Amino acid sequence: MALWGGRFESGPDALFRLYNDSLRFDYRLGTQDITGSIGWARAISRAGVLSADELTKLEAALNDLLAMLKTDPQAPLAVEAGGQGAEDIHSWVESALIDRVGSLGKKLHTGRSRNDQVATDLRLWTRDAIDERIAELFAAHRSLVALAAREKSTMVSGYTHLQRAQPVLFAHWALAYADMLARDIARFTDSRKRVNVCPLGSGALAGSAYQIDRVQLAKDLGFDSPTTNSLDGVSDRDFVAETLSAAAVCAAHLSRLGEDLVLYSSQEFGFIEFDDSVASGSSLMPQKKNPDAAELLRGKAGRIFGSLTALLTTIKGLPLAYNKDLQEDKEPLFDAMDHLSLSLRMVPKMLDTLKVRREVCERAAKGGYSNATDLADYLVSKGVPFREAHEQVGAVVRHALAAGKALEELPLADMQRFCSAAANDVFDRITITRGLAARELLGGTGTKAVEHAIARAAAFSAPGSDHIQP
Repeated sequence: MALWGGRFESGPDALFRLYNDSLRFDYRLGTQDITGSIGWARAISRAGVLSADELTKLEAALNDLLAMLKTDPQAPLAVEAGGQGAEDIHSWVESALIDRVGSLGKKLHTGRSRNDQVATDLRLWTRDAIDERIAELFAAHRSLVALAAREKSTMVSGYTHLQRAQPVLFAHWALAYADMLARDIARFTDSRKRVNVCPLGSGALAGSAYQIDRVQLAKDLGFDSPTTNSLDGVSDRDFVAETLSAAAVCAAHLSRLGEDLVLYSSQEFGFIEFDDSVASGSSLMPQKKNPDAAELLRGKAGRIFGSLTALLTTIKGLPLAYNKDLQEDKEPLFDAMDHLSLSLRMVPKMLDTLKVRREVCERAAKGGYSNATDLADYLVSKGVPFREAHEQVGAVVRHALAAGKALEELPLADMQRFCSAAANDVFDRITITRGLAARELLGGTGTKAVEHAIARAAAFSAPGSDHIQP
């Protein structure tokens, strides 16, 4: 049923319908459309458009539809498959309502436009999706914290430029990603505030002609407040862009995590091994165990970035107020949130079963002259200016490379050829454990600092906590 056919002498071309109609994807707004319609029925009842009896009948029919869609969210598509489909979810709901209550169903749209209706539906959907992503982020955060707690004594090489740099605790590595996800939670939480305003009552663009109590309407639908400008209310998609931006940053963090996990699971690194349940094999090479789940953390990021770019490109040149271009806002949002959800839900599956090869990690931590900075710091403690200490240690490393020895394997006399301040205590000061112990400041990789960080992070994502960011 078209909601706009009175002005037209003939029906739409079949190709135009295929091009124009949106039910094939906006059916996902079904429960939100009905929720908004219940709120609108109450609003126009307060405005004198509906009697108490009419409101009761409409609410009962709408709640019946709501229960049906909760059981079968794709019910609107079954009608479409029969060739008599509605143009969009709004017309489907209206048609289904009329089937139940007759001409009374035609009164519901009084004072309302599909423009403010869809803007409200999409805000309701986005609010729900954000809440779901936040819950998934907390679960992923808890898995990272649990991994950190399991590996709080495991040493591993840290990297810059993908070259061995300084030893860190494996837990410190895991907590770096936990901090990223904590910021993602904060971003989604903050963006939700701007999602949670109600455009219903804005009409097509100029506001409703009926005396709608928009403050009460917003409250009925769980919004913090109504929008303050009807033109902006129907055409604003900032909230979609901001939600996609938060999703894109989160996807970038997950992509970085995936990259580390892919590298660390390779035979060249050998730091970790994935459980069979989250890996795949090769159709040709029997020996392969591929980190597909981690690779998809990277791959999904590009898809989500594309959704953000598509939405921004769509809205960048639109005149006020509503334009059909805005129909293109939904598929990028739906797709991005679907795939971010999949990625977030995979993180605990991977991390909770992850095997860390501690001996391999420790060998890497000891290799690559990763204690060179500790030697420079030792020389500073002997009164050598840091820049001079840096140059002297560089010379020692060059000598050790030529000799094929680690710094701690050099004779003291060799060390003193380049570092005259070196004494017998130098070798005690450049062990990995001493290097870690020297970094017990807030945010450092010292054992106690990391234990405190684990406790802070665990408190942040613990169920029922106040979620104060660590």
